Amino acid sequence: MAGDSGMAGKVVLLLWAQTLGLAGAQTTQILLEPPWRPPVLWDQVTLTCQGSGTAGATTWYKDGQPLGQEGRDSITVTKKGTYECDRPGTGRSPPMRVLDDNLVLQVPAQVLLEGDTVTLRCRAWQNNTVTSVSFYRKETKLEGSRDGTELSLHPLQLSHSGSYSCEGRVSNVVSWWSVSELVTMTVCRFPPSGVSLSAQPPGGQVALGDSLVLSCEVATGTCSLSFSWHREGSGALLGTGPRLELQHVGDNDSGQYRCRVSDGDSVAESDPLKVTVLVPVANATITPGPLAHQVRPGDNVTLHCSVQVGSAPVTFTWLHNGQEVARGPLLELRDIDVGHSGTYQCVATNQLGQDGHRVFRALSPELELDVTPGSPWVTVAAGVGGALLFLLLLVGVIVAWHWWHRLDARKHQQRAPPEPLAPSLEDPQATYMELQWQPWEPRDIYDNLHQKL
Repeated sequence: MAGDSGMAGKVVLLLWAQTLGLAGAQTTQILLEPPWRPPVLWDQVTLTCQGSGTAGATTWYKDGQPLGQEGRDSITVTKKGTYECDRPGTGRSPPMRVLDDNLVLQVPAQVLLEGDTVTLRCRAWQNNTVTSVSFYRKETKLEGSRDGTELSLHPLQLSHSGSYSCEGRVSNVVSWWSVSELVTMTVCRFPPSGVSLSAQPPGGQVALGDSLVLSCEVATGTCSLSFSWHREGSGALLGTGPRLELQHVGDNDSGQYRCRVSDGDSVAESDPLKVTVLVPVANATITPGPLAHQVRPGDNVTLHCSVQVGSAPVTFTWLHNGQEVARGPLLELRDIDVGHSGTYQCVATNQLGQDGHRVFRALSPELELDVTPGSPWVTVAAGVGGALLFLLLLVGVIVAWHWWHRLDARKHQQRAPPEPLAPSLEDPQATYMELQWQPWEPRDIYDNLHQKL
């Protein structure tokens, strides 16, 4: 029952791999038919090259030399030796030895999972009879081995991994004692949840132009596996090793990355890791906003600083005539006056890379508040005009005061009584003495005055 559950798990994982379309997403491998390893020449073994790339573009090698059967995905072996195949995109496969020995120990050509049942078989050349068979793990004879050609191990445990051999008496016309080559058997623990990703720099955040290394890690006790790397939204195979290194990353390298691990029959997939390529700030600009309209003394003015590109967080610093005056994307000028004249710039900054050790800055073009007459800005001319107006009013008041003072003096002279004229020797005049010594009538005064005049 334990073996059945293990095989069921393998079937489920294999169906999962086929559903995801991952048959071509592995490193190049050689599949065997019949599915036993090492393969033997008298079984008329068929080798099939599996990997990504264009179908029919396989190159075969025997003992390191091209076999001369380019373009064929499958070949039938007629000679013993070491075979390899090469597929564009995934490279050359691990070597596969085809034996023609007197005695061979074979194990199933499949991934052996913990909990499975596995059968080892000891075979003689050309299927001759073999007797008195014993099985060994390294140099230790296995307890429970029976006088036969097969050995069953159930349930498989990680401790069953190791090198195995068999020995026995091969009988044909004559009998001879023979010992097989060692065969390595690896028991795998392969839970789908055992695959995880890590990144350097940590967190998957990397500055534009830097390098990023992703590592695919599997649970302890797994066997030798093949790896493939994928990014969501891209059908391209990014790599086939446990590490994926991205050199000089660009902003199009951002996305969700996954690692898929295969044991040849089954596939496990990691959770996605989000990679973010941090972009330095660039093209800082100042938006005048209300400054495009008439601005009067006492008005409020708001400047806005922004960048066309740049990964958050971005900080903004405002300079007035080269001196820092404020921070933040907005600069508000309240009750604008002459002191606000001059040049304004904003500096956009972001820190990228591991621990923010790389600082990028973008300086906007200068924005100048002109101080010329007629300008819609508040200008020095406005202040000078106000001073002149005050002086003119003051002069007017002084002139008016002087004019009023002279007019008032003139009116005062007109209202005062005339002063008596000084007496003259030539002018006739009536005197009191003249009137005193002569008898007079009232009319005499008139006549006397008339005569003198």
